[in-house]
Amino acid sequence: MNASLPLDSLVSMMRAAADGARLRMLTLCADGELTVTEITDILGMTQPAVSRHLKILTEAGLLVRFREGAWVFHRLADEGPAGEAAEWLVGACDEGDDVRRRDLARLAEIRARRAEQAEAYFRENAKDWDAVRSLYVDDRLVEERLMAMAPNLVGDYLDLGVGAGRMLELLGPRARRAAGLDINHAMLAVARDRIAAAGLAHCGLRHGDLYATPFQDGRFDLITAHMVLHYLDAPARAINEIGRLLRPDGETILIDFAPHALDQLRDEHAHRRLGFLTDDVARWMTDAGMELIEDTDLAGDPLTVCIWRGRKLSAASANAA
Repeated sequence: MNASLPLDSLVSMMRAAADGARLRMLTLCADGELTVTEITDILGMTQPAVSRHLKILTEAGLLVRFREGAWVFHRLADEGPAGEAAEWLVGACDEGDDVRRRDLARLAEIRARRAEQAEAYFRENAKDWDAVRSLYVDDRLVEERLMAMAPNLVGDYLDLGVGAGRMLELLGPRARRAAGLDINHAMLAVARDRIAAAGLAHCGLRHGDLYATPFQDGRFDLITAHMVLHYLDAPARAINEIGRLLRPDGETILIDFAPHALDQLRDEHAHRRLGFLTDDVARWMTDAGMELIEDTDLAGDPLTVCIWRGRKLSAASANAA
């Protein structure tokens, strides 16, 4: 640790972590944001016991707690001395420890089950995806603002979570080369038909994971992600991958919901997150070597859509920052 802490704060953190169950919770939350229910399933403890342990870790500053609708998420602290202490504690744990390996294996099972459920949802709705996506907000308003914010000409363009291919249809003509990535084969099939009908022969589609895309560092001048982040376990990881893929001074445009309380979207439409604060998106961009340069809100009924435009910092700008 580089930062120093007041003695009482350090004692509080050490006491909070000096418990096997709580240390396991720290290592799990270091791998992504988790709900109380998920942690309960992984550790095999009662929910009151898990909630009590999480409260101690949160009060000590090692975890950050936030509510979205009926769900409460926890993540490892990632700022200031408390963030450094949390990172140090997790890093000190043996990755080969049997208990830790079992916990991470159980976490992987839970994520795989969620991915299967989402895959089934996308497969069932692939042909009607544009209608599903525009249930709460008029797509025409979103697309008009997107077209105004996006550069008129780019070299290489990538759309992450390409869905039915609408973003490629809109922005593909502005690019010398364009690509779309999606994990769902049914969505890619629909997008291929759409791209072919539009005569966009320079647009290619790839199957892959947006957390670990099959593209080299610094390849793209423009990357979009339209209504993708709210389906993800770890949206910050996706934004970090965007930062890796952008060239210096390249831009990203992210489109998603503002925070809301429509919990039914989790069950009816496989949403993982109920919107995002601009401050959080800006922080994730900063962590990924980018800066937020423009944002706008488009009020719908009953949801609001946010559009965030970011730019990858050049080496000189990054060093200055």
